[in-house]
Amino acid sequence: MDIDEFLEHLNQGEVVKGGSKVHLMMHAISQEALKLTTELNGSYHPPEEIREIFSRLTGKPVDETFGLFPPFSTDCGKNIHVGKNVFINSGCRFQDQGGIFIGDGVLIGHNVVLATLNHDSNPQKRSDMYPAPIRIGNNVWIGAQATVLPGVTIGDGAIVAAGAVVNRDVPAKVIVGGVPAKSIKMIEVNQK
Repeated sequence: MDIDEFLEHLNQGEVVKGGSKVHLMMHAISQEALKLTTELNGSYHPPEEIREIFSRLTGKPVDETFGLFPPFSTDCGKNIHVGKNVFINSGCRFQDQGGIFIGDGVLIGHNVVLATLNHDSNPQKRSDMYPAPIRIGNNVWIGAQATVLPGVTIGDGAIVAAGAVVNRDVPAKVIVGGVPAKSIKMIEVNQK
């Protein structure tokens, strides 16, 4: 199995059976991610080096407007897709096997968790995993310590309050907060 077949399996939302070829490939890819995140987090790097390491981690170039403050961790990396003018603050953890799609102008606060895998609820099949993508629209702000769960889409211009646990889609231009996250209010955009 190569990386393209692996990502195709995950992006189709197919189950990853414990011990399967896909599961073994997942573990092999995680070793490269661990190596690259150790390099990223192990010492100081200027912004251009951070972009270069992050590009190797994802397997595709990131825009020169991309910014990240380490430490950062992921157990895959190859299914992260980042737009322009994105900033990821320190301590973030991305579990991206199911796909993380980040639009333009997104701000991600300290210690945010983006998780795209669920385990089977049946104890006899607990090692089976179900991937589902996280899609973050343009100009979204995700506050510190927030967690976004598998399959969630966050609409353009939305805000996720610090500490929220987002388990369902967030409409555009809405502020959500709490556990689980609920709508707090609409964002009014002044046209001045």
